[in-house]
Amino acid sequence: ASVSEPAQKCCSENIQPFLTSILEELMGPVSSGFTEVRSLFDREVNEIIQDFQRTNDTTKLKENVDQLMNLPFNSVKMEPCYVKVNLLQELLQDLKSRFKVYHIDFVIQRTQNFMQELMENAVYTFEQLFSPSRQADPAKVATTIEKVKLRVLK
Repeated sequence: ASVSEPAQKCCSENIQPFLTSILEELMGPVSSGFTEVRSLFDREVNEIIQDFQRTNDTTKLKENVDQLMNLPFNSVKMEPCYVKVNLLQELLQDLKSRFKVYHIDFVIQRTQNFMQELMENAVYTFEQLFSPSRQADPAKVATTIEKVKLRVLK
């Protein structure tokens, strides 16, 4: 009881007025990282479409979709997504001194884990939606892939 009132006063005067601006500042890199995940998925599926349109090879299509399933675990391809979130390191340093925010690396790592999880969900959903159509008429496969991609991105 003796701590409650001073704690509430401290929060309302020293923290609450800054919360909106802090969240906006932190959301920039986070949003940028998730946008990069979306773009990477889009590019990878577009490459699958283009490759299939060139070759009409269903065996190669299966290989490409299997490779897509490994995308979340491909650190080289996911790196540009993760780099976007590394900007949090700089932003959180300021918060660390002002508000005693610790475990900055943990915040960045968790954000990157969520990005990988988002990509895992995207490729899994893509595979689940596309799998029944894989043996369809080759003339319609590219269109089907595009429709599935758009559905996943939605």
